[in-house]
Order: sequence, then structure tokens, then C-alpha cells
Amino acid sequence: METQKTALYNYHKSLGAKFVPFAGYEMPVQYSSGIVDEHKLTRSIAGMFDVSHMGQLSIEGSEELAIELEKIIPIDLKKIRLNQSKYSFLTNEEGGIYDDLIVTKVEKGFNIILNAACKNNDFKIISGSLKDKFKITLHKNLSLVALQGPKSSQILEKIISGVSSLKFMNGNKFSYNSRDVYITRSGYTGEDGFEISISNESVEDFAKKLTSQNVKPIGLGARDTLRLEAGLCLYGHDINESTSPIEANLKWAISKRRREEGGFVGYKKIKSDLNGSLSRLRIGIKPEGKIIAREGVKIFSEDGKEIGSITSGTFGPSVNGPIAMGYVKLNFTRPGTKVFLEVRGKKHEAKISELPFYKKSYVR
Repeated sequence: METQKTALYNYHKSLGAKFVPFAGYEMPVQYSSGIVDEHKLTRSIAGMFDVSHMGQLSIEGSEELAIELEKIIPIDLKKIRLNQSKYSFLTNEEGGIYDDLIVTKVEKGFNIILNAACKNNDFKIISGSLKDKFKITLHKNLSLVALQGPKSSQILEKIISGVSSLKFMNGNKFSYNSRDVYITRSGYTGEDGFEISISNESVEDFAKKLTSQNVKPIGLGARDTLRLEAGLCLYGHDINESTSPIEANLKWAISKRRREEGGFVGYKKIKSDLNGSLSRLRIGIKPEGKIIAREGVKIFSEDGKEIGSITSGTFGPSVNGPIAMGYVKLNFTRPGTKVFLEVRGKKHEAKISELPFYKKSYVR
């Protein structure tokens, strides 16, 4: 299958981006200044991320649509307010996660942001569940740009008036160059920020406007270090089809009513996990010294027993040290618990840590 490119591909190329294949796309991993500088710029001012490889799905329908979607998405869609966004999942029969996603209620129905590697399968699952009762569109004519960082609000307000009034996980329709854009105050870095859904025809002009405001483009490398410091999961690594939301420490993303009433795919397993059948839990880990523990590294107890494995690991520029996430058996989840990580045949000391590693800065 031919590698796809976003509408900003040539723009990234003109800026000297280094590309890598990711989820079927040719994506910028970093620019000339490097991952650490890009990370620090996002934390101190603002960075622009091309996330147009993500799926943008819209479903049109009334109250009946919310009822039908609740069969596959475990949030309280009947209570979600107009222009409010919620983090959630598509779950499978075994209580695993087909995908994690962001659902936003809009005037005609719902918009859903899907992970790039999952979006085509998600479309089939959602379409199959709704059985052609509603109009479902996976948009190919839209790009998605994330502006993230403490200065993002004042920067974007200069370009699109009114965005600074949005609260975290809320959105609205705005105008850019006489065209509609939909903007949510959200993102995946732990910083204040926005995600802008904009036409492919307008996105390069918009990106140039942003970069004229002391904003620089940021690649996938820094996106990964930023989200890991914020304790946020990467689909296919920290969560997947064999991971339940409860063992992933994401119980909060299933609304209380849905946890109690169920009525969605995989509820039997999730209810069992909620009632104490868990055997493992996602936790944060801080390795001692400078050792980086990558995905797949085994975790051992002090007495040498294997108790889990790492799912994500990197150097955290904002915390100035190595950080990781993974799963361990339940009796080893307390912060401060000493564990050992087996890296290149040697065991290195580490401690279980609270998440996130970096304090999030959302505007609520």
C-alpha cells in the first residue's frame, strides 16, 4: 500500500523535516533544532503539530444517534453538552480497546477523532453498529492542526478571534479566510492548546500564519516525549485490543452511569475488572540514573520475580530524567515501590511513580 502524505507534506519538507513512516503516512519526526528543543519550545511558548493523519469522522443524527452510539462507546452521550468533548473508547467483546478517541457533540450529531492506524477499522465497526441509520463520513478533505503550549491562546486569538474564550474539552465553529473551521481546546501534550479542523486547501496558509507568530512546527519525536511526561497513552503501545480501560487506569473515562448500567460492548469483562478481578495496572516508572527503558523491557520485583513490562519509555526533557509507563501486578503499584528493569541483559533500579510526571496546564 502506498504511503500517504498529509496536505502539509511539502511545507514540512521546505522546513527541513526528517520524515518517518507512521500509521501509513510519511510524517515529520523532527526538524533541524532536534526533539529536545522542540519539546522545550512547546512547554515554554507554543508548537504546531500536523496531526492530519488522524481520522475525522462525523455522524449526523438526533437523540436516537446518542442511544445507538452508547452501545459501542461507554460514555453518557445523552448528557454531553453541545460543543463539549469527551475522551472515550471503542471496546470489543473481551473488554479490550479497539481505539481511544475524542467525541464532540455538534449541532447535527457527533464528531469523533480517531487514531490514524485504527481509523478505517473504526469506520467499519461504527458503520456496522449503526446499520446505515445515520449519515457517517470519514473526511478526506480536512486537515487537523494542533497548537500546544502556554502561549497558544494569545497566539491563536490574533489569527482567529474568539478562541480564547473556549474552555478545556470544549469547541465551536469559527471562521478563517471566510471558511468554517472547527476548533476545540484540547490536545495531547499536557499543555493548554487547541486542535483546529480546517480544509486541506486552507491548511498551509494557516500553518504559515502560525509560524509567523513565533511558533515552530513540532515532529512526532517531541509529541511522544510530551505526551509521556503528561502520562497519556499511545494506542498500540500502552493500550490495545487486549487491554481493558480499567487495567489501563482509565476508569475515569467511562462515565459513572455506564459503569453501573453497562449496555455497551465488553461490559461483562469491564464490570468484572471494576469488581476486583484485575491482575495488573498501568503505572508510571522512574528509572534510577540515565538508563532509558523502552517498550518490552521486563520489570522485576526486589526478590527477582517478573512482575510486568514497559510499554513506553523515553528521556523527559521537562523532568530532566528517564521516564516510562508500563503494567505491573497489583501488589506492586504503590508509588515509591522499588523495582528492577532488565535493559540489555542487566538489571537497573527504578521506582513506581505517580502519573503524570509533568503537571498538566489545562484551562478549565
